[in-house]
Amino acid sequence: MRFLEDDEADDPILSVVNLIDVFVVVIAILMIVIVQNPLNPFNTENVVVVQNPGEADMTMIIKEGEELTRYESSGAIGEGQGVKAGITYRLPDGKMVYVPE
Repeated sequence: MRFLEDDEADDPILSVVNLIDVFVVVIAILMIVIVQNPLNPFNTENVVVVQNPGEADMTMIIKEGEELTRYESSGAIGEGQGVKAGITYRLPDGKMVYVPE
């Protein structure tokens, strides 16, 4: 009986089965990472991703449906013509209130 147990322990097919199990776990982890990515192509929501906010090399990626738009900061300060239209206040609960003049 002892000889039969040793033959089963040396079977190379068992090592292949263990490798397949490892690959299945790796594939499952990669699928979870893809699902949690905000720019997931299977996600139907609109998403805005800001990289390096407030820095000179700031980048915005906007996903609307299946369309991706990338905006890169030039580092320049914007100017324009206009008039003050009102005042915005932040309430203690975080809501914003706009009051026209």
